[in-house]
Amino acid sequence: MVWTKEQRYRRIEEASREELSKLRLEVRSCEWRQTFHIQPETGLLNDPNGFSYFNGEYHLFYQWFPLGPVHGLKYWYHTKSKDLVHWENVGIGIKPSNQYDSHGAYSGSAIEHKGKLHLLYTGNTRDENWIRHPYQCLAILEKTGVIEKWGQPVIHDVPKGYTDHFRDPKVWKKDNHFYAVIGAQRENNTGCIVLYRSEDLLSWNFEGELQTSLPSFGYMWECPDYFELQEQGVLVFSPQGLTPNGDEFQNIYQSGYILGEPLDLKSRTLTHGSFQELDRGFDFYAPQTMTDPDGRRILVGWMGLPEIDYPSDKNGWAHCLTLPRELSIRGGKLIQQPVKELKELRKQLYVIRDVIFDEKKSYEHFNGTSYEMVCEFENFDADAFGVEFRAGEQEKTVVKYDTAQNKVVLDRTNSGEAVGEAYGTERKCLVEGSKIKFHLFVDISSVEIFINDGEEVFTSRIFPDAESKEIRFFAEGGRAVFQASKWDI
Repeated sequence: MVWTKEQRYRRIEEASREELSKLRLEVRSCEWRQTFHIQPETGLLNDPNGFSYFNGEYHLFYQWFPLGPVHGLKYWYHTKSKDLVHWENVGIGIKPSNQYDSHGAYSGSAIEHKGKLHLLYTGNTRDENWIRHPYQCLAILEKTGVIEKWGQPVIHDVPKGYTDHFRDPKVWKKDNHFYAVIGAQRENNTGCIVLYRSEDLLSWNFEGELQTSLPSFGYMWECPDYFELQEQGVLVFSPQGLTPNGDEFQNIYQSGYILGEPLDLKSRTLTHGSFQELDRGFDFYAPQTMTDPDGRRILVGWMGLPEIDYPSDKNGWAHCLTLPRELSIRGGKLIQQPVKELKELRKQLYVIRDVIFDEKKSYEHFNGTSYEMVCEFENFDADAFGVEFRAGEQEKTVVKYDTAQNKVVLDRTNSGEAVGEAYGTERKCLVEGSKIKFHLFVDISSVEIFINDGEEVFTSRIFPDAESKEIRFFAEGGRAVFQASKWDI
C-alpha cells in the first residue's frame, strides 16, 4: 500500500471507533507479536523518548504513529514500570495539537525539576510549501499523571549556520545549570551537535556547537545523548550518511558513541577516541539513556530502522523497543548488559554440558520461541562453532564464532520472511578470547545477543514460522566444549 501525505498526517482522533477496532484485530492476529518487549498496540513505534525515573516509577515514551506501519503524524506514547520488566501502557502522552507541533511531536527527553517531570521535545511543523520549521517545546508531567504543554516553545529558532534538520533535545543538569544537546545539520550538509544552557528549563541560551574530531561524519546527527560514566565523557548519537567500511556501518543508518574526557562545557570541547557502533546487529537505532535511583546508567533503543519495510507491516504495526541495558566502561568500550531485573522473566531452567566434534546436535528441552539462553564455549580448535536457533526444516538464525577471523557472525539469510536484504544478511565483528559467551534473549520476532558479558551486542528482528523452534549446537572442522543454560520466558 502506498500511503498519501493526507493518510500519513491523519490524527487518531479522526479515525472512527470501528476503524481502530479493526486495526487492533488485524494487529492481534499477527504471528510475530512479541511476548516480553515493548511494542505498539497498533501502527508504528520508533525512537524511545523521555526515559526517566519519576514519582517511584520508570517512565518511557516512544514515537508513535497509530494508524499504520508508516512514519506519519507522530505522538508520544507513554508506558511506565516499577521494575523495568513489566510495563503498563498509560496512553498518549503528548499529542501534536498546536501550531508548534502541528506535524508531529518529535523526539526528546525528560528531567525532574521541582517535583514535576519536564519533557523537552521537538515540535515539527510544515508550511503550505511543505517547508519544515522545528521548535523545541516543553510539556510537564504532574505526579497526578496529567501532562500539560507549555504555551510557547522554549527554543523558537534554528541558529544561523544550520538547516531545519534540528531536533531531539537531550537534557541534563550540572552545577545548578540545565544543559541540552540537540542533533543538527550544518548548512554544508554535515552532521553535528549543538549545546544550550538554561537556569529554569524555560529560557535557553545557545552556547554553540560541540567541538569534536569528526568535522565531516555523515549528513545528520540524530538523537544525541551526553553523559558521564566512570569519570569519562560519553556522547551517543545516530549519524546518517556513513559509508560502509569493512564490517562497520552496514545498516542504512548507524548508532554509536565517542568516549573520552568529560565535556568541557565552557569551550564545548570533547576530547575523544574513535566512533564505535553500539550494536552490531541489523535493527538498532536512536538509543536513549537515563540514570536510575541506584546510579545505574540504563539504555533503551529502537529495535528497527527508518526506511526499511518489515514483514509485520501487512498486519498494521511495526517495531518494538530493546530490553533495558546497564552501561559500564571496560577497556575503552561501552559495555552493555541486560539489567538484572530481567531475571524475573525466567521460568523453567534447563542445563546441558557437552563436547561437540565436527557435528550438529540438539538436546531435549532446548527449543522454543521465547526464552533466555547463555552458552559458553571453550577448549575449542574448531574452525567455527555456534548455535542455530528458531530453526526448522528450511529456517534457521545462526550465531557463530569464526576462529580463523576471530569474529562473531550473525547470519539471518534463512531466518524466515526477509527484511532489509538490500543491506546484506550477515553482520560480524572482531572478538578475541579463549572463551566465547553468547547470551541470547529470543522473542517471537527478535533476538538480542550479548557477547562476552556485553563486550558486543547484536540486536535483530527475525520473522520465522511459528513451528521453527529448534536449537542446534554445532562445531565445524574440530571440537568445542560448551555448556548452556536455558530459561523459558
